[in-house]
Amino acid sequence: MRTIDKLIDPKIRLAAVLVKRAPTLTLDFDARRKSRLAATLDNGEDVALVLPRGTVLRDGDILVAQDGALVRVIAAAEAVLMVTARDGLTLTRAAYHLGNRHTPVEVGAAYLKLEYDPVLADMLKRLGAMVEQVTLPFQPESGAYGGGHKHGHDETFAEDYALAQQVYGEHHGQEHGHAHGAGHAHDHGEAHSHDHDHGAGHTHAHNEPHSHDHGHDHPHDHSDCDASCDHDHSHDHSKHAHR
Repeated sequence: MRTIDKLIDPKIRLAAVLVKRAPTLTLDFDARRKSRLAATLDNGEDVALVLPRGTVLRDGDILVAQDGALVRVIAAAEAVLMVTARDGLTLTRAAYHLGNRHTPVEVGAAYLKLEYDPVLADMLKRLGAMVEQVTLPFQPESGAYGGGHKHGHDETFAEDYALAQQVYGEHHGQEHGHAHGAGHAHDHGEAHSHDHDHGAGHTHAHNEPHSHDHGHDHPHDHSDCDASCDHDHSHDHSKHAHR
């Protein structure tokens, strides 16, 4: 049994005659998102797919066997739901609710296509969309952060989610870097200093006493304040909690 272990980058243009002569492998979407698979080429030859984890094959992809032979992937026709609507807003709402459920969706100019699911079909109809069960090839959107599509039931969902969190953290961290760089200034009247043990001082200004409860030691540094300071340094740590 030959082993197929490489996927040619779609950006690489192969000679049309080579692609035409290559044996084909017809798979439905569920099979195309498996990186380990025993399959049968359309010419009857049994092969083993051993591809990098997270690979999702698409119609027209070219695979390479260990002996250098090429194989062309064909997306098989399968039971799917074709979703349309009388207006763009309804179709957009349908896409939103499907996305909330991490459902693989093929997005067209005026339609959505998803694997057959009677529960989702009912939900979409309740939203005002028109739903028809048909038999067609299914090619959902690829993952937003690279690789193939990953969703809640895929073994690679955690990888995509972790990358999404990383991207969010990088942007969110930059925003907080500007906002919390050297310290925080809060203008409540007169300013005095508190050491919150956060690695940097926080400057707070108060015109009346209030309390801070951070759930940890909260020493106050009033060494710079002499007898002339007329503001109140007393704080009730049981009423005002910083979260």
